[in-house]
Amino acid sequence: MDLTLVVTTYNRPEALALVLKSALAQRAPPGEVVVADDGSRGDTRALVEEVAATAPFPVRHCWHEDRGFRLAEIRNRALALARGRYVVMVDGDLVLHPWFLADHARAARPGWMVQGGRVLLSEAVTREALLSGRIDFGLGEPGARNRKNAVRSLWLSALASRRGQDPYRVRGANLAFWREDVLRVNGFDEDFVGWGREDSEFVARMQHAGVRRRNLKFAAVAFHLWHPDASRAMLPENQKILDRTLATGATRCGHGIDRHIGVA
Repeated sequence: MDLTLVVTTYNRPEALALVLKSALAQRAPPGEVVVADDGSRGDTRALVEEVAATAPFPVRHCWHEDRGFRLAEIRNRALALARGRYVVMVDGDLVLHPWFLADHARAARPGWMVQGGRVLLSEAVTREALLSGRIDFGLGEPGARNRKNAVRSLWLSALASRRGQDPYRVRGANLAFWREDVLRVNGFDEDFVGWGREDSEFVARMQHAGVRRRNLKFAAVAFHLWHPDASRAMLPENQKILDRTLATGATRCGHGIDRHIGVA
């Protein structure tokens, strides 16, 4: 499938190394990987270049200067570079099951976006994995949360996957969509600064534009490496942007991906 895997990251190369290792282990490899780097130090660039040197598909590093948490902007920059017609977007601390991308490709339908789940690994298991380089997680990981999300069963997935509506039940850590739909809504809203609600607002505009959302269960399995919670200081301001989008039914944002199309 003509698919781009976008991986967001910021100053956590040891976690990114596991994510890229799991991308290389995919049974259905992506057409390319674009690492969306929100201003990391040089060790992240060095890691990406090292992986790119031997990967069987292009691995590209998309970086901008560190000006604080600018997740919406770096996602737009990466999506502007993406060559695939279909995009699977994950966070740089999400280790992928070997069938992760194959499941997403199987679930792709025109006019739909797909929300996947994740298993939340414990701090202890995460620490061990980062030291050992382990990427083969399963249902029995001690201290894991959302454990049922470790089950991969295509027949269960067909029965349990449902259309999603609630924008608050959106996680950009495991989200797939058509690039043409992203361009139609002008991508992520770069008025979002700091953690919170940028995923929900993006999906709300997609839904206002007629893109339906499927919550994918028991497929596209992924394991989230533990980390401390990000600061919620900007959440009240970000909530106002989401509230405005929901109230107006907006389909496009003013400061979006069009700023980066055609920019090297």
